[in-house]
Amino acid sequence: MIAQRSSSTMQGVHHILLLSSRAKPKPKTLSQPLIQRRTSSSAAADSPERERWERPFTLHRARGQHLLASPRALDAVARRAGVGPGDTVLEVGPGTGNLTVRLLALARRVVAVEVDPRMVDALRDRVSRLGLLDRLTVISGDAMKTEFPEFDLCVANIPYGISSPLIGKLLFGPCHFRSATLLLQKEFARRLVSVPGDSEYNRLAANVRLVANVELLMDVSKKDFIPCPKVDSSLVKIRPKAEVPAVDLDEWLAFTRTCFSKKNKTLGAIFKQKKKIIELFRRSHSERQEDNRRVNGGCDDLDDDGEDDDDGYARSKIEEKVGEDASEVSLFKKKIVGILNAGGFGEKRPSKLSNEELLHLLQLLNQEGVLFH
Repeated sequence: MIAQRSSSTMQGVHHILLLSSRAKPKPKTLSQPLIQRRTSSSAAADSPERERWERPFTLHRARGQHLLASPRALDAVARRAGVGPGDTVLEVGPGTGNLTVRLLALARRVVAVEVDPRMVDALRDRVSRLGLLDRLTVISGDAMKTEFPEFDLCVANIPYGISSPLIGKLLFGPCHFRSATLLLQKEFARRLVSVPGDSEYNRLAANVRLVANVELLMDVSKKDFIPCPKVDSSLVKIRPKAEVPAVDLDEWLAFTRTCFSKKNKTLGAIFKQKKKIIELFRRSHSERQEDNRRVNGGCDDLDDDGEDDDDGYARSKIEEKVGEDASEVSLFKKKIVGILNAGGFGEKRPSKLSNEELLHLLQLLNQEGVLFH
């Protein structure tokens, strides 16, 4: 039985250490602000809307180091995550611990994955001062290369640059968890929650919705971060589905990459492209390609719509390799066009199709020997 957190612990969580960005001359090669030391109680009172940390160091915008510093927003994230006293929480990119200390006040244990050694030291020191170090596990390393231990919930303010591969790793890897509450770039979040027919609907949304339900919880202003990013953020909750369609996920991911390569064109037009037909012909008449396998238990190209280029040289090299099979390629193309038309898909656009419709089309193609992976 987990005892209820004491009021003194909670008070410590909400009032410990405010982050401040007192103006100082910036290095010529750096545009990011420095985390400055504030020690007096009067100084803390001057910045009631910011968390602070004693240790000065530079935050790197290029690495996505934007610390959520608004107590109001931090409290809301922890509350909306639905953390229970028996939960183990995975936090990716904890920084100096603004969110971590709130999660520790609610959860049984927090596992924090942090790549920056400076942040690791600051986090451990901060949690130690609160007397909560026995319930914190810190993994120092790259989240995309780290094997996650078992956890119940993922709650994180993740660097924008790894949003797609991290979601892919969580949903398409070996992890089993109840939900992931993630703070994402606002535009990315809107794409993630889009539905067929929306102008934002894309491969990312189709792939994620195959295995999970996604809910937009709230928006968070860019002013709530230090240093201030260029765009606002949004908080989303991703809940893995208890049951997912019986489909080869590698095949599905390769299929959606093809379909969404020109998402606003008709499927008939997409599958008539010479380069695409030749690629599918070769793949369907050979062993499955090892280099197409997903890595790290995730999907590095989860939201890569696979826009085709017009590289004439590459296309000619593919055509050269086909050579004497040209007549077979022509028949293969006719077969695909026939499948699309017979199924009523020829004039439809992938951005308008539900996952059920896409799964049906994939089944029709696979049954006739058309493979994507």
